[in-house]
Amino acid sequence: MSEKKKMTIIVFSGDMDKAYAAFILASSAAAMDMDVTMFFTFWGLNLLKKGGLQKAPLSKMNMFGLGKMMMQKNMEDANVMSLEALFRDARELGVKMLACSMTMDVMGISKEDLVEVDGYVGAVEYLSHAKESQINLFI
Repeated sequence: MSEKKKMTIIVFSGDMDKAYAAFILASSAAAMDMDVTMFFTFWGLNLLKKGGLQKAPLSKMNMFGLGKMMMQKNMEDANVMSLEALFRDARELGVKMLACSMTMDVMGISKEDLVEVDGYVGAVEYLSHAKESQINLFI
Protein backbone atom coordinates (compact mmCIF):
# COMPACT_ATOMS: atom_id res chain seq x y z
CA MET A 1 0.00 0.00 0.00
CA SER A 2 1.35 3.44 -0.90
CA GLU A 3 2.11 6.04 1.73
CA LYS A 4 -0.36 8.91 2.15
CA LYS A 5 0.56 11.99 0.07
CA LYS A 6 1.40 15.17 1.98
CA MET A 7 1.07 18.91 1.39
CA THR A 8 2.25 21.91 3.37
CA ILE A 9 1.21 25.53 3.05
CA ILE A 10 3.08 28.48 4.52
CA VAL A 11 0.40 31.08 5.21
CA PHE A 12 2.39 34.33 5.18
CA SER A 13 -0.40 36.73 4.17
CA GLY A 14 -3.30 37.81 6.32
CA ASP A 15 -5.31 39.07 3.34
CA MET A 16 -8.83 37.74 2.84
CA ASP A 17 -8.42 36.66 -0.79
CA LYS A 18 -5.15 34.87 -0.08
CA ALA A 19 -6.70 33.21 2.98
CA TYR A 20 -9.48 31.89 0.72
CA ALA A 21 -6.87 30.34 -1.56
CA ALA A 22 -5.01 28.75 1.37
CA PHE A 23 -8.10 27.26 3.01
CA ILE A 24 -9.67 26.08 -0.26
CA LEU A 25 -6.45 24.34 -1.31
CA ALA A 26 -5.92 22.83 2.15
CA SER A 27 -9.49 21.52 2.37
CA SER A 28 -9.42 20.20 -1.18
CA ALA A 29 -6.18 18.31 -0.55
CA ALA A 30 -7.49 16.91 2.74
CA ALA A 31 -10.70 15.80 0.98
CA MET A 32 -8.43 13.96 -1.49
CA ASP A 33 -7.04 12.07 1.52
CA MET A 34 -3.79 14.03 1.72
CA ASP A 35 -2.07 14.85 5.01
CA VAL A 36 -2.12 18.69 5.08
CA THR A 37 -0.18 21.03 7.36
CA MET A 38 -0.64 24.81 7.35
CA PHE A 39 2.12 26.92 8.95
CA PHE A 40 0.91 30.44 9.84
CA THR A 41 3.68 33.01 10.10
CA PHE A 42 4.03 36.81 10.09
CA TRP A 43 0.81 38.46 8.83
CA GLY A 44 -0.77 35.08 8.16
CA LEU A 45 -0.77 34.50 11.91
CA ASN A 46 -3.38 37.27 12.21
CA LEU A 47 -5.88 34.87 10.61
CA LEU A 48 -5.57 32.62 13.66
CA LYS A 49 -6.28 35.43 16.10
CA LYS A 50 -9.73 35.28 17.64
CA GLY A 51 -11.90 37.22 15.16
CA GLY A 52 -9.01 37.42 12.69
CA LEU A 53 -10.84 35.80 9.78
CA GLN A 54 -13.54 38.48 9.93
CA LYS A 55 -10.97 41.30 10.09
CA ALA A 56 -8.83 40.15 7.16
CA PRO A 57 -8.55 42.93 4.55
CA LEU A 58 -8.73 42.47 0.79
CA SER A 59 -5.21 42.53 -0.72
CA LYS A 60 -6.04 44.87 -3.61
CA MET A 61 -8.74 47.49 -4.09
CA ASN A 62 -9.78 47.30 -0.44
CA MET A 63 -11.00 50.93 -0.67
CA PHE A 64 -11.30 51.40 3.11
CA GLY A 65 -13.29 48.16 3.37
CA LEU A 66 -15.74 48.84 0.54
CA GLY A 67 -13.90 46.49 -1.83
CA LYS A 68 -13.99 43.74 0.79
CA MET A 69 -17.75 44.17 1.25
CA MET A 70 -18.30 44.01 -2.51
CA MET A 71 -16.13 40.89 -2.79
CA GLN A 72 -17.97 39.21 0.09
CA LYS A 73 -21.31 39.99 -1.59
CA ASN A 74 -20.08 38.55 -4.90
CA MET A 75 -18.85 35.42 -3.13
CA GLU A 76 -22.14 35.03 -1.28
CA ASP A 77 -24.05 35.42 -4.57
CA ALA A 78 -21.83 32.69 -6.08
CA ASN A 79 -22.48 30.42 -3.06
CA VAL A 80 -18.84 30.50 -1.96
CA MET A 81 -18.41 29.54 1.69
CA SER A 82 -17.26 32.15 4.20
CA LEU A 83 -13.69 32.06 5.51
CA GLU A 84 -15.06 30.94 8.86
CA ALA A 85 -16.85 27.99 7.24
CA LEU A 86 -13.76 27.08 5.21
CA PHE A 87 -11.68 27.18 8.40
CA ARG A 88 -14.16 24.86 10.17
CA ASP A 89 -14.20 22.48 7.20
CA ALA A 90 -10.40 22.36 7.12
CA ARG A 91 -10.33 21.50 10.82
CA GLU A 92 -13.01 18.82 10.39
CA LEU A 93 -11.05 17.31 7.49
CA GLY A 94 -7.98 17.00 9.73
CA VAL A 95 -5.83 19.84 8.39
CA LYS A 96 -3.05 20.52 10.90
CA MET A 97 -2.64 24.20 11.75
CA LEU A 98 0.64 25.35 13.25
CA ALA A 99 1.40 28.83 14.62
CA CYS A 100 4.92 30.19 14.22
CA SER A 101 6.32 30.65 17.72
CA MET A 102 8.98 33.13 16.58
CA THR A 103 6.35 35.34 14.96
CA MET A 104 4.27 35.15 18.12
CA ASP A 105 7.27 36.43 20.11
CA VAL A 106 8.15 39.17 17.59
CA MET A 107 4.57 40.43 17.28
CA GLY A 108 3.65 40.01 20.95
CA ILE A 109 0.93 37.43 20.25
CA SER A 110 0.07 35.05 23.07
CA LYS A 111 -1.51 31.60 22.89
CA GLU A 112 -4.60 33.12 24.47
CA ASP A 113 -4.92 35.53 21.50
CA LEU A 114 -5.29 32.63 19.07
CA VAL A 115 -7.98 30.10 18.24
CA GLU A 116 -7.09 26.49 19.01
CA VAL A 117 -4.21 25.23 16.87
CA ASP A 118 -2.25 21.99 16.66
CA GLY A 119 1.01 23.48 17.84
CA TYR A 120 3.23 26.51 18.40
CA VAL A 121 6.39 25.67 16.48
CA GLY A 122 9.45 27.07 14.78
CA ALA A 123 10.84 26.74 11.29
CA VAL A 124 12.55 23.41 12.01
CA GLU A 125 9.23 21.75 12.90
CA TYR A 126 7.57 23.17 9.77
CA LEU A 127 10.48 21.94 7.63
CA SER A 128 10.14 18.45 9.08
CA HIS A 129 6.65 18.38 7.53
CA ALA A 130 7.72 20.09 4.29
CA LYS A 131 10.64 17.76 3.54
CA GLU A 132 8.24 14.79 3.47
CA SER A 133 5.64 16.57 1.32
CA GLN A 134 5.00 16.24 -2.39
CA ILE A 135 3.43 19.73 -2.53
CA ASN A 136 4.72 22.82 -0.69
CA LEU A 137 2.94 26.14 -1.18
CA PHE A 138 3.67 29.70 -0.04
CA ILE A 139 0.63 31.98 0.19
